Parts: sequence; C-alpha cells; structure tokens
Amino acid sequence: MKRMKNTLTLKGEKLVWVTTHLIKLVRWPNLLMVFFTQYVVFVFIVEKKSSDIGFWLPPHEFYLLTLGTVLVAAAGYIINDYYDIKIDLVNKPRRIVIGSIISRRQALFLHSLITSLALCVGFLLSWRVACFFAACAFFLWIYSNSLKRTPFLGNLLVSLLTAATIWVVGLYFRENNRIVYVYTVFAFYISLLREIIKDMEDTKGDSVYGCKTLPIVLGFRRTKIVLLVLLVFFTFLLANYAQMATTALQSVIYYAFVFPILFLAYKILRADRQKDYAQLSMFCKWLMLAGVLSLGFA
Repeated sequence: MKRMKNTLTLKGEKLVWVTTHLIKLVRWPNLLMVFFTQYVVFVFIVEKKSSDIGFWLPPHEFYLLTLGTVLVAAAGYIINDYYDIKIDLVNKPRRIVIGSIISRRQALFLHSLITSLALCVGFLLSWRVACFFAACAFFLWIYSNSLKRTPFLGNLLVSLLTAATIWVVGLYFRENNRIVYVYTVFAFYISLLREIIKDMEDTKGDSVYGCKTLPIVLGFRRTKIVLLVLLVFFTFLLANYAQMATTALQSVIYYAFVFPILFLAYKILRADRQKDYAQLSMFCKWLMLAGVLSLGFA
C-alpha cells in the first residue's frame, strides 16, 4: 500500500513537472499578453463605441475569437521550438523542452492538436475566421521552417501576425475606428524592432547553424542603422497621428511615446553585448504593454 502511494506521488509530481514545462513551452506570459491586448481593444474601443449607440455585442463571440487567437499563437511557439532545437541548445540551453521533456513526435502531435482546436473554435464563429486562423497557423509554420533563417522577411511576417491580433478584433466586430489602425501600426513597429533585436541577441546560435538573419548578413553596425531608420519612421508616424488626433488626450498619448522611442534609439547605439540586447528586447515588451494600457485613455 505504501509502495503504491509512493508510486502515485511520484507520478503526480512528474505530471506537474511536465505540465509546468509545457506551459513554459507555449510562452504563457506572451499568451496572456495576447488575451489582454484583445480584451482592452474590445472593451475600450469596440464595446464602448457599440454602447454609445445602444447596441450590445455578444460577449461569447469575443471570448471565442481570443481563445482561437491564443491557441494559434501557442501552436506557433511549439512548432518554432520544434525547428529550433539545435539553435536553442546554443542560445538557450536551460529552456529546452522539446527533446528533453517531451519528444519531437509528441511536440508535433501537440502542435497539430492545438491547431485543430483553434480551427474548430474558428468555425464556431464563421468559416472566414477559421480560414484566418488556418492562414496564421500556416504562416507561423513557414516562418519556423524557413523564413526565420532569412534576413528581414521572417521579422516582417511575425510583426504582421502580431499586429493582426489587434486588427482582427476590429475587423470581426466591424469597428472601423481609426484608433484600431493606429494601434495595429504601433504593434507592428514595436514587434518588428523587437524581432530584429532578438536576432542580434541570438547571433551566436544562429551563425553556428547557418541562419542568415539581418545581423549575420549585414553585421551589427548596419543592423543598428536599420533599427534607427525604423525608429525615425515610427517617430514621424506617431507625430502625424498626434496631429490628426480627435482629442487633446489622444494627441498627448501619441507624443508621449516619442520619449521612450528616443531612449530606445540611444540604448541601441550603446548596446554591444548579448545582455544589452536582451534588455532591449524586454524594453520593447514593456513598451508594447504601455501601448496596450494607453488604449484605455485613447
């Protein structure tokens, strides 16, 4: 009896251990960010506008939409790690899940299962949403399989998919609000900057396995120039949006983001170690979160 109890305890501990690593595999903080972003867009833009005209949008549709989005993103993280096992052994050896905690075959099964669930959720909303989820899952697979190892194209694709998490909420609920497009562009630019910075952080492993990312092809100095050019365009866009803002508060919010953008440019120029690029990547995450929170005042 005691032996059976010990066996059950060990199995329970192993299950918890595996589950914990699976949650890490799908990047739960990023998934939480996806949900939070879509929730804020829905509450402060879509629902607020609809309540102004006395129309209530069914909340279950939003939760199905965001559930499908989160499932597609989770499947994307799994397939990304599936193709990046060797690279991650160099860049992030302590974070390896596929090949150590679960097998490659189990990872593929999990990816297929989660993607299938996302498509089922999409069909509950409409065939168009299901097609949208299928397209996103396909592009995430293409990115992980090949585009991630090419200069700029992979960064561009991931940034477009990140921006789509905001855009799809406005599109599905037929909310043609200019603020939705402003924040879609904001998400695109911050994601693009972060993806390039992450490539600079992961150059060691990428170069060992023949990846042709932007910093490997152009070098760090020229990649920094690319980042600065993007930051200049982004700053002009923010200033333009501020001038076209319909309220003084919107204008102040857009101008306020110029200061962290300038700080980011300064830190990019100063960065020269892997640790520096990791900090810049985290700064972009916080900037994205600040952008999402500012939706409550836009």
